Amino acid sequence: MDVFAAIADPARRKLLLQLRDGPARVVDLTASHAVSRPAISRHLRILSDAGLVVAIDRGRERHYRLNPDPLTEIGDLLNALTTSGPPISDRHLDALATEVHRTGRDRRRGTATPTRRSTTSKEQIA
Repeated sequence: MDVFAAIADPARRKLLLQLRDGPARVVDLTASHAVSRPAISRHLRILSDAGLVVAIDRGRERHYRLNPDPLTEIGDLLNALTTSGPPISDRHLDALATEVHRTGRDRRRGTATPTRRSTTSKEQIA
């Protein structure tokens, strides 16, 4: 099962949040949901198929724990989608500050390179 498909259901996302706090039994997970124990078991099976949870048998009980490793794929995608470009380092900001300072100093001294100005229609006629 695909990790993205596994977390598409809100009930499964809620189960993952519950398991973030530590391993739990199906009966414990069912207590905070408005669905039956078999429904929770089916959700856990889907999460298990995606590698997001691991079942540990302890006697007659089965405890589920979160395995966050497959979530790195989602985190990588979200980072790629939300990052606008390479980060601006302090070195880049220092270089910009130096250039701004140099340009201001040159303008005060009158040694700044004049900016190119567009010609108006009167200057074009003359």
